[in-house]
Amino acid sequence: MAKRYRVLIDGEWTGDDLPGIEVLNPYDDTLLGVVPEATPALVERAIVAAQNGFRAISAMPAWQRSEILERAAGFMLRDREEIAGIIAREAGKSWKFALAEAERSAETFRFAAHEAKNEHGALVPMDASPVSSGRFGFYLRVPIGVIGAITPFNFPVNLVAHKVAPAIAAGNALVVKPATKTPLSLLKMAELLEEAGLPAGVLNVLIGSGKVVGNQLVQDDRLAMITFTGSPAVGRGIKALAGLKRVTLELGSNSPTIIDADADLDKAVPRCVVGSFANSGQVCISVQRIYVHRNCYREFLARFVAATKQLIVGDPMDKRCDVGPMINGDEIARALSWLDEAKNLGATIETGGNRIGNCLEPTILSGVTPAMQVVCAEVFAPIVSVVPFDSFEEALDMADDSIYGLQAGIYTNDINKAFQAVKRLDVGGVIINDVPTFRVDHMPYGGNKLSGLGREGIRYAMEEMTNIKMICINL
Repeated sequence: MAKRYRVLIDGEWTGDDLPGIEVLNPYDDTLLGVVPEATPALVERAIVAAQNGFRAISAMPAWQRSEILERAAGFMLRDREEIAGIIAREAGKSWKFALAEAERSAETFRFAAHEAKNEHGALVPMDASPVSSGRFGFYLRVPIGVIGAITPFNFPVNLVAHKVAPAIAAGNALVVKPATKTPLSLLKMAELLEEAGLPAGVLNVLIGSGKVVGNQLVQDDRLAMITFTGSPAVGRGIKALAGLKRVTLELGSNSPTIIDADADLDKAVPRCVVGSFANSGQVCISVQRIYVHRNCYREFLARFVAATKQLIVGDPMDKRCDVGPMINGDEIARALSWLDEAKNLGATIETGGNRIGNCLEPTILSGVTPAMQVVCAEVFAPIVSVVPFDSFEEALDMADDSIYGLQAGIYTNDINKAFQAVKRLDVGGVIINDVPTFRVDHMPYGGNKLSGLGREGIRYAMEEMTNIKMICINL
């Protein structure tokens, strides 16, 4: 029989009496376990627990919060191979990328441990105005309260860590709803935080649908903030329902990369392969559109196709595997339908395009047009389009022609063009001489346009998760 899991509410593991949700391995559809499906009553219990947890964590000295986070980071490193196995099995992420995510998650917690002790406030020069001359002013950043975190399937540990770790560092409590396809990673994280000494009620886990659990959290006025990673459509709905609570949204993208004529193809090609096909392209900042100067277009395309053909597709638990399955059959069918549309409109498949079990071959397209869904929408699959350009200005125009604006990659040895891209592109991050998929966990991360609101990255997330309290003393 499959293992029956429980969820953490108010420091207790519970949920044995609730209906179950099956968690399947997306590679072979085997049953990994059954998790409790939250009811409205359990959501209510979790919110009350988080209110009590907030009182405990907000009163805790910063050094104690830091020590809890530091211990949790150590435990994640200790158990990184177990965590990687959970990620690979429930998310279908190839082992090497799952292990990298486990190790990154530990680093995310370590960054949060450091930031918990950093100065969070500043002096305000009151004598800048004649009216307040003779007064002394400063502000503090104080925790916002109970935070509802709604997280996606594609990074089931590190994207959860980017919500949980800064919230704890800032002195907040949380109710977390993971993707129903990948809840086991969060349950493991909850175990490690409990082992690290996190007080009861600070972290509460609910598993269930967005319509039941998500909407109840979003609409409840006892929550001070919702932080969400997912699709723009769901993000819009959250924004509409959230009322006056703070909302951070990390949404989608169809990230561009520009390869200028002077780019080092020895460096650009392998990075574009990783940026395009890691995690089967199911990454918000996955390379989706590559614009290549016509002078090197043919050479880049030939080398890119040849390198892509060398990728190993299959069982994510095979340590040689480069590309595992997509998250489910519906997503494969959608991606294939978008490929059919592109082919019918004149695009050419240079390599890939076939379904292998629950995997989709890494696929490279040429001859695409801006109106094709594989170009203008977020494909979220191992599909990338390569387009030639004649001038750098043309490339910038095409790269910026998007409803999204998360990150962009620019390969050039011309510093003037690099800064031209920085000024021109309406994105949250411009990555020079690398792909837009590059991210480290202490940098500010987030997007413009339909790519979201607010920023993640520990210090910057903590700013979103705190309020400013101004103190003014009349001397």
